[in-house]
Amino acid sequence: MSTPAADDADWRSDLDAVDEALIDGYQSDFPVERRPFRRVGAELGIEEDEALERVRRLREAGVFRRFGAVLNPPVIGASTLAAVSAPEERFDEIADIINGYRQVNHNYRRDHEWNMWFVVTAGSLDRRDEILAEIEERTGCEVLNLPMLTDFYIDLEFPVVNSDRFARESVERTEVTATRISETAAADLSDLDKALLLEIQDGFPLSMTPYEDVADAVDAPVEDVLDAIEALRADGCIKRIGCVVNHVVTGFDANCMVVWNVPDEELDARGETVGELPYVTLCYHRPRRPEQGWPYNLFTMIHGRDPEAVDEKIDELADEYLPVEHERLYSTETLKQTGARYDDIVTES
Repeated sequence: MSTPAADDADWRSDLDAVDEALIDGYQSDFPVERRPFRRVGAELGIEEDEALERVRRLREAGVFRRFGAVLNPPVIGASTLAAVSAPEERFDEIADIINGYRQVNHNYRRDHEWNMWFVVTAGSLDRRDEILAEIEERTGCEVLNLPMLTDFYIDLEFPVVNSDRFARESVERTEVTATRISETAAADLSDLDKALLLEIQDGFPLSMTPYEDVADAVDAPVEDVLDAIEALRADGCIKRIGCVVNHVVTGFDANCMVVWNVPDEELDARGETVGELPYVTLCYHRPRRPEQGWPYNLFTMIHGRDPEAVDEKIDELADEYLPVEHERLYSTETLKQTGARYDDIVTES
């Protein structure tokens, strides 16, 4: 179930300067136009067909997980982070049950009493909660349900062609504003939007004309598809468009989810401050569940190549920014990692 990390030297051994510019420069803001690789090639000083071939090669090598749009589940449907405390003797059985739901797109073993953490994304709040209830019934394990309430900073786009010890080490501070997330919010999707989300959920075709190929697949004019994709990006349904880097293969395989017990009256101020720190890759507010022994309300993630460097940064967070009770939940095994599935979302919305 786990995803092996490639040796850091191996994945970089065949890269040249153009590959490096492509990897770190096109994780977002990929052109939304009929011949996008023509513009990418011009910007990199190479021909259109070579730009396309390089993306294909990097995907085949595992440096890119996929090429296309990164969609935003909480905006499109109803999503939550959940956890169970799975007995070791039943761990694999319970993981198989949970992973069997197509609405479960991420699942990780973490070093904690709550040892299995997964994301459920469904087309409605009712369906999401129905899945959680089914998981409780089928596994016999109580489910910790922690929907996102406030987004301070969420972005797994960062440079990887470097010797940084932790993600975003070489990135400047980012201005952050607290964004409230409603569990019941659902995007106002047109029929074309729904067809597009289904067609692009696994990525764009790797061709000279990816948007024309998508347009053919959904039986719509390409100009309408280009306009709809831009509108979905503006509405937040699409977070970014580009080459999605495999952070594990590129060496950022030491990651830690840290949970903090922040006084409620300090939450927004501290969340915004921490979200601006360059070494914090994710920062968001989720509910406490005191009845389940869960007192934490602020979540942060730090990704790194060196576990000691990640721990140093967590120490810095605790000493300088979040002097409150916290726990460190290291990811020890990847049980499932796919893009969120939108089949139910577009039929239930």
